[in-house]
Amino acid sequence: QLQLVESGGGWVQPGGSLRLSCAASGSTLENYDVGWFRQAPGKEREGPLCISRGDITTWYADSVKGRFTISRDFGVYTVYLQMNDLKPEDTATYYCAAGPTGFTTQSIRWNYWGSGTLVTVSS
Repeated sequence: QLQLVESGGGWVQPGGSLRLSCAASGSTLENYDVGWFRQAPGKEREGPLCISRGDITTWYADSVKGRFTISRDFGVYTVYLQMNDLKPEDTATYYCAAGPTGFTTQSIRWNYWGSGTLVTVSS
């Protein structure tokens, strides 16, 4: 059973950067697409923000393109989210999720979820 654990959240000033990690256990990630989502206080979950596919290609939503970078370390079963030029509106709990490869971006079955890590962007 695949399990995901996020880490790396915290407080950062506007314009700052954070790197989130999504560590997998129970299975390798080779056959999974991994995506990052977020949920701001009082709002619905948003995402996927970006996806790292099992074939190492990536996809980004327009809202984060150019500021966020997703990467994957196959050797340690971890997916990262590098977030730069953070804005107050990026404040949210960030979740990683995984689904089996082979589906289109809009059809990925996000079967596995982490419990989230909180990112707060404020001055």
